Parts: sequence; C-alpha cells; structure tokens
Amino acid sequence: TEDAASDAAASEADDAATGAEADDAATDEGAAAPPPAPPLRLLVTNDDGYDSEGIDLVVSALAALDDVEITVVAPLENQSGSSDTRSDTPPTATNETTASGYPVIAVAGTPADAVIYALENVFDDGHPDLIVSGANDGQNVGPLASISGTVGAARTGAREGIPGFAVSVAGITVEPDLDAAIPFVVDWVVENREQVLAADATPAEVWSLNVASCQGNGEVRGLAEVPLAVEFAEGEPFEIDCLSTLEEPDDDATALSHGFAALTLLPEGLVLGIE
Repeated sequence: TEDAASDAAASEADDAATGAEADDAATDEGAAAPPPAPPLRLLVTNDDGYDSEGIDLVVSALAALDDVEITVVAPLENQSGSSDTRSDTPPTATNETTASGYPVIAVAGTPADAVIYALENVFDDGHPDLIVSGANDGQNVGPLASISGTVGAARTGAREGIPGFAVSVAGITVEPDLDAAIPFVVDWVVENREQVLAADATPAEVWSLNVASCQGNGEVRGLAEVPLAVEFAEGEPFEIDCLSTLEEPDDDATALSHGFAALTLLPEGLVLGIE
C-alpha cells in the first residue's frame, strides 16, 4: 500500500512538472517577438555636384550595409566653397542618377539648399537620422571648414536636429585618393549607428573627417580624433606626408599633413555659424 501511494505521488509530481513545462512553452510561443531594429535613414549630399565620383563612392558603399535606407539629394552643379549659404528663391530640382546609377534628386542650388529641399519635400514622413556629406575633392580642415559647402550641408542639417558627418579627402595640390576615405566612412556609420539613432539635441553634432591622399608614398596611417585647427602651421594643410613618424598630432590640419585620417567634432559655435 505504501509503495502504491509513493508511486501515485511520483506520478502526480511528473504530471505537474510536465504541465509547468507546457505552460512555459505556451508562454514562450505567445510572447511577442521583439520589434525589428529601425533602419538607419541616411540623407547623402555633397558640394561637388550629384555626378561627382566622391558621392558615388560613398553611396555605393553605404548601400551595401544592412538596415540602411539611403536618399540622395545633392546640388545639380559644383558648389565648392558655398559654406552654408542658401539661395534667395526656392530652387528647382530634377530626377537624376549618380555615376553608378543610384537615384538622386539634383537641386539647382547650394548644398544647404539641397538639405532644406530634402527635409521639406522628400522626407514627408519624418526626417533622416544622419546627413552624410561628401566625399569632397579637397580637404576641409581648420579655418577651411567654415567656408566648405561639404561641411555647410552638415551644419544646415544639424540646426534642424539631424547629426551630420562631413567627409573630405586631401586634394587641391595632389590627386585626391577618394577610395581611401570609404573604409573610414563605413566604419564610422556602423560604429555610431546607435548614437545617431538616439540623438535628440539641437543643434545636433557634426563630425568632420579629412583623409590624407598618399600618392603612392605610404598609406593612410590610421584614424586620429583631434580638435579643429585654429590656424595652419607652415606647409599645412596642403603638404601631405604619409611616411611621417609623428604619432600625436595636435589638430586636424597637422593630422592630415602627417598622413592620418583626421576625425573632428566641430565646435557648436561653428555649427551654428556664430564663430
């Protein structure tokens, strides 16, 4: 009799355990799956014009990333040196394609015009998470940043609360190695995705990347996060030495001249156009 009672108790315990497991399984099956991560919405623009090589390389590289939506709105023609200026009248726009065939809206105006046109006419269900401007043919370090249309586009978006990432490659006195910038662009976007999606400040941050062109003499020496140069030392920022052994540059102009890719968080005053 005691054995029978023991067997019955054990059977009840097994049944209870089986029932609990079934309940857990049902709970797991009924639990809502976590929502998918939102895509990173990018507005890509520049100041060299929609058909330039630099913007084509950037768009092609970013389009290969997962969970990214890219909209390209750029000036119809070269607008280098236009800073953050805007046209007196609303610009017109036409549908074009980049050199590799990616759809682009070409705006007959400045880089700032292109950004405002995109925000007012293209993103009718919100706004982009990040503005990527470039890659520019020519460096935009130190005092050059304030007159740059590449940087000006990013500054314009930042005043609307949209983070900006301006990309420039050493040129002017050397042939720009635009391809050298692309790995740095992709890495920055991937590594800063969550920070960009969480951004809620106005003005938003603007980061400026300036990449050395080595002309076959060495290669870009890596990424240096440095402040914006206040002035240029002799030879800066047009003499580029990728064989330099300088290890700790003081600012973006020195970093670029010594073969680095210089990454700089622009001062808020410059973003707002008050310095």
